[in-house]
Amino acid sequence: MDSPLNSLYWPYFFADYYRGLELVTAVVGVTILLSSIDDLFVDAWYWIREVFRALTVRRKHKRLTAAQLRAPDEQPMAIMVPAWLEYDVIAPMLTSMVATLEYKNYTIFVGTYRNDARTIAEVERMRRRYRQLVRVEVPHDGPTCKADCLNWVVQAIFRHEQQLPAPFAGVVLHDSEDVLHPLELKYFNYLLPRIDFIQLPVSSLERNWFELVAGTYMDEFAEWHSKDLVVRESLSNMVPSAGVGTCFSHRALYDLSVEMDNQPFNADSLTEDYDIGARLARRGMRQIFGKFNVEYVTRRISWFGLGREKVGSIRMPMGVREYFPDTFRTAYRQKARWTLGIGLQGWEQVGWAGSLATKYLLFRDRKGLVTAFVALLGYLLMANFLLFFAAELLGWWTVHYPPLFQVGGWLMTVMGLNAVALVLRVVQRVYFVSSMYGWEHGLLSMPRMIIGNFINAMAAARAWRLFFAHKFLGAQLVWDKTMHDFPSADQLTRQHQRLGELLVSWRAIDEDHLKQALDQQQRSKRPLGAILIENGWLDTRTLDEAISFQRSDDMGAAPLEVATA
Repeated sequence: MDSPLNSLYWPYFFADYYRGLELVTAVVGVTILLSSIDDLFVDAWYWIREVFRALTVRRKHKRLTAAQLRAPDEQPMAIMVPAWLEYDVIAPMLTSMVATLEYKNYTIFVGTYRNDARTIAEVERMRRRYRQLVRVEVPHDGPTCKADCLNWVVQAIFRHEQQLPAPFAGVVLHDSEDVLHPLELKYFNYLLPRIDFIQLPVSSLERNWFELVAGTYMDEFAEWHSKDLVVRESLSNMVPSAGVGTCFSHRALYDLSVEMDNQPFNADSLTEDYDIGARLARRGMRQIFGKFNVEYVTRRISWFGLGREKVGSIRMPMGVREYFPDTFRTAYRQKARWTLGIGLQGWEQVGWAGSLATKYLLFRDRKGLVTAFVALLGYLLMANFLLFFAAELLGWWTVHYPPLFQVGGWLMTVMGLNAVALVLRVVQRVYFVSSMYGWEHGLLSMPRMIIGNFINAMAAARAWRLFFAHKFLGAQLVWDKTMHDFPSADQLTRQHQRLGELLVSWRAIDEDHLKQALDQQQRSKRPLGAILIENGWLDTRTLDEAISFQRSDDMGAAPLEVATA
């Protein structure tokens, strides 16, 4: 049986505990308010800019058209794809890329590690098919870091272009899970060499309504790459690379290679893409966040998967799309790499250098190292207050101190402002997600915000742990591999290519030989493949593979949701 002393103590213990909750809530509330003011500034800048441009710039200048992109002659372009344990997606990605792109004058460079036999085998299989594909072997075992792989690829690109009539005008960075738009290289070609760094928007391919973790990527990228990157560019003239859909001019990569002893990408950073964008900005090289509107075909099952399938279209900026992680563990591990590289390594290596606008954006990038935990603490506090509310209703909690949160007090004002800021945050998230994925996903973005907060908190905790282990215990920071998915053949629109068109896209024959063969076919009525072989323009093995490819259900051509400009 409890003693009288204990009976007197417990009511005051809970009263003290509740007072402690109030004090912590006050700190959390002020912290959230400061973070919200930062977000509201970005919101205000974006919407005021949109209204200004709608009333001035867009009335004076016509929008760029697809015909304008197709008009200039094609300059040589290089595409680099770093690959570590990408054996399951690299082949379909390359197949889709070659079949999708309208551009012809390009070469693909895939970087592989010598101890990754399965990826090497897949790339070699594709190299026998595509004459425009070059495999670059990193001369040591992996994994190291993505920057290390890219540096070896860049060196191979510079060596390769010595055999060409002209150097590559641009070098495009992609990952092995990317789905491209047909006009991507046409767009880069139109802007080069006037622009040194071009970043396209990145977004998630659409997921099912019940894939809540993967859905957080849909939500975040829809808002970041529709609003935040636009604000960054207009504020500081600097655009961080997203690691995919990034085009560097030849001058940009060459100058960095000379300066950094053939190491243009920072191998000491896990977010080499973010780092290189900042370094190019400090060199005064012109950067843009490219926004060229195209029509995307959509195929959706309405009413959260319960309705009928509907085929439609939306008009939005051309970009790169991919599947992001769909489990909690893979999501927070991937985001931990971003947080570690951008927040902690960036802070250590770059500090707070730059203009006032740049310093502000650096603060914005790094505040998540703290605010990720604050959001989680907010949920914990809410749970505690609900328990006390229930205890009071049941008569279990009877001893109270005068409340700190009094009506009309400054703490209640802070909480009221936070509530308004939260509503604005939710409304904008719903707007951007609905614009890209429909109203169902727009509504789902609200509960997914909570899931995203838990992912971000776990990512921040892992980032801090890895950073301290590296600094104080000497643990090596390596490529924390995220296994990727690529759309299946059923998720891709199949555009039938004639045999000749297919062989030209593979670089197995050139257009002049195809024209001659077609002329001979028209006169003799013989199979095109036989004519190409007889003239020595094609080998039997490639012909057999092309015919088999046409007949198979393997990757066909342009992705379902990548349509016309």
